[in-house]
Amino acid sequence: MTERQVAEVFPPGEFIKEEIDARGWTQNDLAEIIGKSQRLVSEVILGKRAVTPDTAQALADAFGTSAQFWMNMESVYQLSKLKTDAAPVARRAKLYSLFPVKEMLRRGWIEATESLDVLEARFATFFGMDNLDTSPKFHSYAARRTIYNEVEQSPMLTAWLYRAKQLAQGLIVGKFTAKSVDAVVAQLKALMVNPEDIRQVPRVLSEAGIRLMLIEPFPGMKVDGVCFWLDASSPVVAMTLRFDRIDNFWFVLMHELRHVANKDGQSGSAIVDENLGAEGNGSAEKPDFELKADNEAAETFIPAATLKDFVLRVAPLYSEQRIVGFAARIGVHPGIVVGQLHNHKHVPFSHYRKLLVKAREHIIGNALTDGWGHHAPVL
Repeated sequence: MTERQVAEVFPPGEFIKEEIDARGWTQNDLAEIIGKSQRLVSEVILGKRAVTPDTAQALADAFGTSAQFWMNMESVYQLSKLKTDAAPVARRAKLYSLFPVKEMLRRGWIEATESLDVLEARFATFFGMDNLDTSPKFHSYAARRTIYNEVEQSPMLTAWLYRAKQLAQGLIVGKFTAKSVDAVVAQLKALMVNPEDIRQVPRVLSEAGIRLMLIEPFPGMKVDGVCFWLDASSPVVAMTLRFDRIDNFWFVLMHELRHVANKDGQSGSAIVDENLGAEGNGSAEKPDFELKADNEAAETFIPAATLKDFVLRVAPLYSEQRIVGFAARIGVHPGIVVGQLHNHKHVPFSHYRKLLVKAREHIIGNALTDGWGHHAPVL
């Protein structure tokens, strides 16, 4: 409901003066009647001093009204004086409700300015909006949710997705074809033994026409990877690297590449994978295309039949030596084997953790990176 606005607001002193004039009193008379100083009465009538609860009660007794009457009049008058200053407050409140303003400014995604008009314009430009009358929506499908509701898309996730899209549009890559993903996977498999070889991943993807970027997640975000398309021949993979483990890096990357190979999200919706690398995360709620991406990703580094054969021969007598030997035989890092054993609950998540070496340090800075001390330019 639209709030009614008062055409003109007068200070309580105007009405006090009318009351004493109607009674033939002077200001000094009123001061003596209510037991207040002449200076106080004069300043209240001139609007230089606000009506306090104590004064409001005294006026009520003198004029036969209620104290609330005078307090309400004072409140309305004070609010009317703030009217011209309230608009910036409301505009800033709207800005903060739509976007993670402080984080976006801190990361340099939006250039800071003292001008609220300029700041609003910069946020609108960032999100491709004509104005801020509507909330921005990056049309995405959150793969871990059974039913996706756009209302659930948080301002942080929306901003992160728009930043990924903004950076992707500035990347120049090779030509993408239907055979690109298969060619990429074949090359990446040779990089799965040594963590240091991860630095070559961005080059391999770029040459195949796949845009890769690393964007630090906002606090509390559970996004691991995203796949979307700029157009039918321009796939984009964005990763958060929130779990700094070699097994998680390769699984998330391969999972997103399977989305690319299967043309998931090519219709215009981004595939947002949340909790993809969370330990013990169940799969019962996943849609079929996500289960397919999971299975195909795992097959790229350890075929299911090969892993099953290892488990049947070794379980439950696992050891670091046997895991390392198996990894060497199939051509992957031992941490990748441990990740699969954890994921399939063949061994507890607390076992063989030292084999889960870090991956982030080997790729940050080699791929287009926004976060962790690296700042991609405002495009």
